Amino acid sequence: QVQLVESGGGLVQAGGSLRLSCAASGRTFSRYFLGWFRQAPGKEREIVAGISWSNPGTYYADPVKGRFIISRDNAKNTMYLQMNGLKTEDTAVYYCAAAPTPGIVVGSNGYLYWGQGTQVTVSS
Repeated sequence: QVQLVESGGGLVQAGGSLRLSCAASGRTFSRYFLGWFRQAPGKEREIVAGISWSNPGTYYADPVKGRFIISRDNAKNTMYLQMNGLKTEDTAVYYCAAAPTPGIVVGSNGYLYWGQGTQVTVSS
């Protein structure tokens, strides 16, 4: 049974930082692309960043470039999202997801497994 479990969300002031974690279990993800998505109230789910499990490929959406850093620890089967310089518009539920391909996957339809989400709230 595949599980993706996010943690690390919370309430932070604008300009602050948070680090999200996504613990993966239940299968080998060596040929998967893992992504962080977010969904704010009334808005569509959008990709934030992604990383290949087995090669150096990464992806960042324009709104987070230069502020967020995605990484992974293969030994711990865990992916991270370091979020710096947070803005009120970063407020959303953040999800991790896994797509069954090592290449970059941007669209949510390409992802097979999803976590339950973690709330990130940035106050002004």
